[in-house]
Amino acid sequence: MSVVSGERTIFCEGKQSSLDFKLLSRVVEGISGDQCTIIPAGSKFTFSIFAEGYFFPNEVTNQRYIVFRDRDFDVEPSSSIKLLKLSNKSGDRHINRHITLTHRSSVENYLLDAKLIDTYWTTKYEEKIDNPTSKWGHGKSPGIEAITQWIELSARNLQSYQAVRWALGDFARNVRKQFKTTWTKGSGTLPELLDLPSCQSQALELINQYRQKVDSVTPENFETKLNSYQEIFIQSDFWTQEQYLIWFHGKDLQKEMQKQQPKYISLSSFFDWAFTELNIENYPDLKKLKENIEQL
Repeated sequence: MSVVSGERTIFCEGKQSSLDFKLLSRVVEGISGDQCTIIPAGSKFTFSIFAEGYFFPNEVTNQRYIVFRDRDFDVEPSSSIKLLKLSNKSGDRHINRHITLTHRSSVENYLLDAKLIDTYWTTKYEEKIDNPTSKWGHGKSPGIEAITQWIELSARNLQSYQAVRWALGDFARNVRKQFKTTWTKGSGTLPELLDLPSCQSQALELINQYRQKVDSVTPENFETKLNSYQEIFIQSDFWTQEQYLIWFHGKDLQKEMQKQQPKYISLSSFFDWAFTELNIENYPDLKKLKENIEQL
């Protein structure tokens, strides 16, 4: 592929249908100057190879680009809201300097907003009233308070699972880039049992697969890390300030919310609508991302 001279490139995870691509499409709206091209690059573990292939035969180091991806469990969120960076402990250091991480755990986290969900629900219900042939079948919105409780209850159910994933993520940050943070097929595929003993047991099985190769991956170190995250997640401020919307993975929250209220709206359909209403200016990290792209 030939890259246009002067082009500003933003790589993201997934495909063109992914939420990452849709969010970036909103971020770059109204940016003047050279063209901004968003390139879905698939897995976060292959950005380096993908970028080299995309820019070939030109050198990656001579290009104007940003890699934008979910923070996941790779970096703890900062106390102030800002874009985050990977450490240079592993991987391609040149690529790492260009990787920009969300402040919230994933793109989904920006959309799981009770007011936004209520607005969508109310809009669709009113459309149903005006158009009897509409297939909308969820009735009136239960209201912002009920939706807030829906999100929080789902987060509380995930508390132990998320603490275990963060403890496993600590190993991934320090010993091996692709160390798994879950024993399921990934974020959004929840284990059948979310209680702490069950999650610990599954995590220890993962650890046993690595401990013969990496000395620091031990059950004892895992317990220490797990306790530290449990301490964070039991603080009252963590819940009153809704910090779970920053720490807990949005795909997991989405899945648990649908599990708790299967007759409620489809969050996937809501997400598609929500990008048309999302105000980038309300999120300092996304606002900064737009500034960074403008300055490329």
